[in-house]
Amino acid sequence: MSIKHLFIAAALLLAGHSVAAAQSCEKNFKASGVPLVTPVFYKTWQEFPKLKPEAALQRMARGVAAEGFSGIEINKSLGTIEAYQDTAGSGRLQTLRVVARKRGSGTRVDAMFDIQVGQVTTKQVVQEGLCNIIRSAVE
Repeated sequence: MSIKHLFIAAALLLAGHSVAAAQSCEKNFKASGVPLVTPVFYKTWQEFPKLKPEAALQRMARGVAAEGFSGIEINKSLGTIEAYQDTAGSGRLQTLRVVARKRGSGTRVDAMFDIQVGQVTTKQVVQEGLCNIIRSAVE
C-alpha cells in the first residue's frame, strides 16, 4: 500500500469517526416525565477526546447564550454552566445545567434541561438545542 493510499484510508477513518462523534449526542438523548402532568427532564451527553474541560466550558457558555438562555452562571471549579429560559413570559423558568468533566485524556459533557408541570415542548426542539450546546465545546 502506498503512502497516498494510507493517507486516504486514514482520512476516511477520521471522517467516519467525526460523523460518529457528531451523532452520539443525539444517540444519547433521553427524556423522562409526562408532559403537562409532571415535570419533564431531558438529558444527553457526548465525549470529546483530547479536549480540556476548561476549554469546553468556555465555548459552551457561548453556545448556551446562542440558544437563548439567560442568567448564565459558570462555575469553573465544578465545571458547570447553569442557565434558564422563560419562553412564555410567565416567570416559570426552564432550567439548564451543563457539566464538563475530565474523562481520560478528554472531556465528557452532560447537558440536562428541565421544564415544569404544565409546560410543553417537543423532544426534537430540546434535542437540537442541547446537542448544539454540546457541539459548541469543539467549535
